[in-house]
Amino acid sequence: MAILFNEKNNQFYLHTKNSSYIIELLDGRIPLHAYWGKSLKNMPPMGEWKSTQSATMTPVDTGMPWGQFACSGSLPLEYPAYGTGDMRETAFLAKYADGSRTTRFEYVSHKIMRGKPDLNGLPATYGNETEVETLIITLCDAHTKLVTELYYSVFEKYDAIARSVRLINNGKSNVLINKAASVSVDIQGADGMEFMHLYGWWARERHIERAPLIEGIQKIDSKRGASGHQHNPFIALLQKNANETCGEVYGFSLVYSGSFEAGAELDIYRNARVTAGINSFDFGWNLESGSTFQTPEAVMVYSAEGLGKMSRCFHSLYRNNLCRGKYQYAERPVLVNNWEATYFDFNEEKLLAIAEKAKQLDIDMLVLDDGWFGKRNCDNSSLGDWFCNTEKLAGGLKGLGEKLNAMGMKFGLWFEPEMISPDSELYRAHPDWCIHAEGRSRSQTRNQLVLDLSRSDVCDYIIKSISDVLNSAPISYVKWDYNRNFSEMGSAALTPECQQEQAHRYILGLYSILEELNKRFPDVLFEGCSGGGGRFDPGMLYYMPQIWCSDDTDAVERIFIQYGTSIVYPAVTISAHVSACPNHQVGRTTPFKMRGDVAMSGQFGYEMDLSALSDEDLASAKEQVAFYKKYRNVVQYGDMYRLVSPYENDGEFAAWQFIKDKTAILYTFNIKGIPSAALRRVKMQGLLPDAVYREEGTGREYNGEFLMNVGVVCECNQDYISTVSVFTKQ
Repeated sequence: MAILFNEKNNQFYLHTKNSSYIIELLDGRIPLHAYWGKSLKNMPPMGEWKSTQSATMTPVDTGMPWGQFACSGSLPLEYPAYGTGDMRETAFLAKYADGSRTTRFEYVSHKIMRGKPDLNGLPATYGNETEVETLIITLCDAHTKLVTELYYSVFEKYDAIARSVRLINNGKSNVLINKAASVSVDIQGADGMEFMHLYGWWARERHIERAPLIEGIQKIDSKRGASGHQHNPFIALLQKNANETCGEVYGFSLVYSGSFEAGAELDIYRNARVTAGINSFDFGWNLESGSTFQTPEAVMVYSAEGLGKMSRCFHSLYRNNLCRGKYQYAERPVLVNNWEATYFDFNEEKLLAIAEKAKQLDIDMLVLDDGWFGKRNCDNSSLGDWFCNTEKLAGGLKGLGEKLNAMGMKFGLWFEPEMISPDSELYRAHPDWCIHAEGRSRSQTRNQLVLDLSRSDVCDYIIKSISDVLNSAPISYVKWDYNRNFSEMGSAALTPECQQEQAHRYILGLYSILEELNKRFPDVLFEGCSGGGGRFDPGMLYYMPQIWCSDDTDAVERIFIQYGTSIVYPAVTISAHVSACPNHQVGRTTPFKMRGDVAMSGQFGYEMDLSALSDEDLASAKEQVAFYKKYRNVVQYGDMYRLVSPYENDGEFAAWQFIKDKTAILYTFNIKGIPSAALRRVKMQGLLPDAVYREEGTGREYNGEFLMNVGVVCECNQDYISTVSVFTKQ
């Protein structure tokens, strides 16, 4: 069993394949975090906490189990609430009807069950009774009758624990919740550890940053209404010398797409408290008597074998127990998107010309991007008017889709459903449907405003309008864009006391829309896109099994972006395309081969005018498509090993590898040529030492131990050289 309760010691044991997480009930009343690390069969009671780390300047509640012996500010509380002497980052803060803010959660009961309950209205990992086991610890504040249920779902196979919190107001008065974290963990002895996160901006998302964990608070967050380009909802604490293959790593990934916060506080006792959840900034939830509030889910992964092992745990869990539907394990289509080929200037003839070239290359799908609806000839109008512009497409979407299907091509379509243009029929009919503060100006980005998805009538409109389009034509794929964040927060449909609920209600509204559309159109492949990779998070993956990784399609930049993205997310979720040169984002010119090799490390496609390619590049493209289709199952569903980081060698070189069953594919990228360079060898990982592997193309055979300990020679004397080597176990 993955979860055990030791009644004698008042301890809960949560066991995964390689780790243990232990909770102890102090005097049977207060849940403490006792241990999280390598597998541990048993642990003595934590009696030492009653007599150590006392502090005369810290308030001590003599009615609490620690009495006069210890300061509550040093105890590793499993779910710390404000008001009883713990002065560190709190997991919970609320204001009660009498104006008080003190909360004391004490143990009431627990339940251990096989399987995992759904989270009402929220995305979450899932699993059957053989895959996951769940512990529910029920706590209660006796004074207010506010109940807290702590959920721990153990995925034994993946060294992962999914946590969330459910609040139930059993009192007679309303409670104003100002903070309700999804997870809080006190990691003991955090001296010398590092804080890691993924940061960036538009067109340079999810770059890796590691910094020493210093005394005080290190925190990332988003106040934008979306998880955002700037910070991904993921952090890790890791040993100073931890790398891809060794060292302890504690990873935290939040399954949420809205404003979030995640951070670590190192205290004077060298303990690090990690918390993550909905951003408490400008958050207030009115929990009425008899009602409940569910926090998003946070997934924790422990690895004693470095970042690589942690990443592969996240990859496997998210592939198998987060993504859903028809395309969860399907080989995804190779597509061509018309955006960088035509932008807004297209007609049916141009699109069919691109499709004809694509068909010659054995590409599966044409995706029609922005500009097909309303009066959309630039980005200053028509968002919300989801009806076809027949001046561009005389036969409408149906006519275009049928012609593509007749060619043997599938048809995909771009939407930006969460937005509204002031110059649109929808805005003229419903100017109060956008997020706005009454009496204040309405700031625009890209000449657009954000629809208020906290309103059910707005959500109903989006569901209907998108459904009407998808029912009108043979559409197999939807690219779902989101190109700006919130400003002038306010909803015409919420009461004054509930305005601080809007940001979270927006995300709940978005999730309800996506859930309904998935039910109505199970055969449509939905791809997320938020100005590129601005909402690349596990919450979106629950509804959309792949996400446009970045608007920056430059091969060099994509090496850094895709490498960083792979820290948490598997390749099958990362959309990547070959675009024209000079690159539209950075003006760089890179070889067609390198652009293809980088893009083939994700969900492969093209974003260019194929009819403008030279015969040489067309031949290369045909080879790329053929190669990818032959081996995409390995890239999409194999184990990834990051071999050489571009962040650690002045951006000169990078390498990674995918392996599945008998096939291993090695990708190397020499970004910067070095004259008179030393011989560079890349050592592979994850092979069987005694097995023989044959290299495709050369026919050479190598032992696994040779490939892992000696390695493969790579060229490094020129800029922008990439290689792809396939090794098959004999």
